[in-house]
Amino acid sequence: MSTTVTEIQEIAAQTNESFTIRDLVDFSGRTYGDWRDEFHRNGCVVIKNVISPDRAKYYCDKQIEWLKNFDLGFDEKDESTWTAEHLPVSFKGGYKPRHRMYYAYAATHEKIAWEARTEPAVVKIFEDLWETKELLCSFDGMNISLPRRKDLNWSPWPHCDQNPDRKGMQAVQGLLNFAPNGPKDGGLMLMKGSAKLFDEFFAQKRDQYDHEDAPPPELKYMDLFLFHDRDLEWFKERGCEMIKVNMEPGDFVLWDSRTMHYACLPEGDQIRHVQYICMTPRRFATPRALELKKFCFENFIGTTHWPHCNIRPAAEKPMRDGQVCPKDRAEPFEKPVITEQVLKLAGVKEY
Repeated sequence: MSTTVTEIQEIAAQTNESFTIRDLVDFSGRTYGDWRDEFHRNGCVVIKNVISPDRAKYYCDKQIEWLKNFDLGFDEKDESTWTAEHLPVSFKGGYKPRHRMYYAYAATHEKIAWEARTEPAVVKIFEDLWETKELLCSFDGMNISLPRRKDLNWSPWPHCDQNPDRKGMQAVQGLLNFAPNGPKDGGLMLMKGSAKLFDEFFAQKRDQYDHEDAPPPELKYMDLFLFHDRDLEWFKERGCEMIKVNMEPGDFVLWDSRTMHYACLPEGDQIRHVQYICMTPRRFATPRALELKKFCFENFIGTTHWPHCNIRPAAEKPMRDGQVCPKDRAEPFEKPVITEQVLKLAGVKEY
């Protein structure tokens, strides 16, 4: 490897120090007659039956197989193995082993991750949303949340994934849901309507909530803001509503990155199975951002939710008991099939 991860992260930090503060696309005044109208009205939408139930089950089975590949004794049928010692270290972006999101172990480039990103109906959603076929995708993780875990400390941390200085809709997050996800099954909480109030809320200086799960400042998270309880009330007073997004296998949910959201733990019997997928137009990316994406793709490294900027390689090692996890790996168990579409979405090949 000619360039080290540390050097790439330094380049990423320099690249991300300056970023656009203007609207990239103006969607005002448009009517579509489909799910896009609800999305632009509320900042979020659930799109039903994006993949078939059989296909969703395939992803559930493959995610369980991925957990078992670590040979730590995990058994989906034996709840006594649903503890940290039997599971790979889960964390978001590489900073705390609390979350059920998997970014380490090259999980972001597993074959199943790329299969989900290239599901034809998923790609079409983003093509229709951005009105272009020339897209980049994020190298996001998967979420496998086991219910009733006694070894997890958790509290809500409402946040948005867009810097207050970025104006307009600049990124849209999504997740493809693989398992039944009802009121007791954990999952995504969204502050419906909050995206439209983003600029008004940040018109005055706001201080972030110092949550125990907040990433340390040195990680230079350009696009994360954590809200106080009083901030939730501010949005509610203006007509916003915090909703739990319930979904069937194969459903897809989209939300504007300005939308306040967080995930809650499952309390019922159902394991949560999700792949996070975000796409934005390639034209938003700078040449330097594309270089960073190429490095991350070729080295099986994950990034932030942002496909075209804030390409901060998530390369921190998974830590177990103060040491790098002995099961750490630099390549996926199953490498993705490299197609022209994959290379274009990864930013490696031009359209």
